[in-house]
Amino acid sequence: MMEPRLGPEAAALHPGWPALLLWVSALSYSVSSPASPSPSLVSRVRTSYNFGRTFLGLDKCNACIGTSICKKFFKEEIRFDNWLASHLGLIPDDLPSYPVNYSDDFKTWRPVEISRLVSKHQNEISDRRICASAAAPKTCSIERVLRKTGRFQKWLQAKRLTPDLVQGLPSPLLRCPSQRLLDRVVRRYAEVADAGSIFMDHFTDRDKLRLLYTLAVNAHPILLQIFPGAEGWPLPRYLGSCGRFLVSTSTSPLQEFYGAPADQAADLAYQLLGVLESLRSNDLNYFFYFTHVDVDMFGIFNNGHLFIRDASALGVIDRQEGSQAASRAGENKDIFSCLVSGCQTELPSCDTIPEKQSLVLVCGQVLPPLLQAKFPSPVQEEIDAELARCGEGTRPDPEVLQAASRLKDILRPLRTCDPRFAYRYPDCKYNDKF
Repeated sequence: MMEPRLGPEAAALHPGWPALLLWVSALSYSVSSPASPSPSLVSRVRTSYNFGRTFLGLDKCNACIGTSICKKFFKEEIRFDNWLASHLGLIPDDLPSYPVNYSDDFKTWRPVEISRLVSKHQNEISDRRICASAAAPKTCSIERVLRKTGRFQKWLQAKRLTPDLVQGLPSPLLRCPSQRLLDRVVRRYAEVADAGSIFMDHFTDRDKLRLLYTLAVNAHPILLQIFPGAEGWPLPRYLGSCGRFLVSTSTSPLQEFYGAPADQAADLAYQLLGVLESLRSNDLNYFFYFTHVDVDMFGIFNNGHLFIRDASALGVIDRQEGSQAASRAGENKDIFSCLVSGCQTELPSCDTIPEKQSLVLVCGQVLPPLLQAKFPSPVQEEIDAELARCGEGTRPDPEVLQAASRLKDILRPLRTCDPRFAYRYPDCKYNDKF
């Protein structure tokens, strides 16, 4: 625990804090039915401030992660229901995400997902590092320490987000950023009013600290904002963030479909290969690549549509403008470089990222359990052979890409056209494109 818990009297002295406290009180109660919330919920939300700051993360709501959801909580415009069984109390620390129902009118409820940006253990390490960097005792103000850093002082003076301001941050998104990419971050950052400008004149000091901290801890929320699913990117909708939690549209992890029937497995594998293809080649001429993969990084909407559930491991290379490589001499490392990872962590140069990288990772680690022993011979043998070629990192790029293309051709006719695949039904009845 970094700071003492605050009751409502103390919280009232700080306008930014009640919003953070409000969320936890809502999360710590369970209601029997999503459609019929308890009439006593509002009073509980207003009066229970027992463990909010330590649970969500000190002054993060006010200074670091996000405000869009927090402001709505403060105005009591949002409710979460159907959380966990009441006897469990706080949500378990080992779960990375939690399904919940969301409403801003108590009439229309929709499923959403609340995800931790980093684990509780990483949060504790981060806080200790921040205090240690200022030679502070165990208890310190995270915001006050970060405000005094040299990097943030440069951010305060900057009118535009430039590559030198993000050098040394650990996110793959910022390994070799172009000015075009950084301008997109500023223009589409959802936590400030949209000024339609590439300049940060409309950012307050806290807006700048919030953006910097988010980029340093986990760029996933930023990627959801700058490449939204509404524009065709394979990412869930960003609803907001508060403390160290992100709220997005509801998902089901791909791992839950490893036992799916053959036609559904073929459909999901086909979609995933298509997603990787769109990341390599798109209208904006950005090349996205995974630094690593695991099955939880991909999810399925309730209409059967597959998307990237966790974009924190996505790197971006600007093929149109070119990317400014990070400096090699120390890479401008500071406390922001090691909030959640080792300060000595090295990422590969953007010049060394091959076209095949994401395919090799997915074909080698994610697709085999989904597709194994699902199809009759000789189709299964053909699938296994192409998967092996696609997942072999020693093969040249063209061979891996060709194997992935052949695998898509094999999977395409194995998919069926029925209401289970609502994202392409009934279009698939009338257009073979689907």
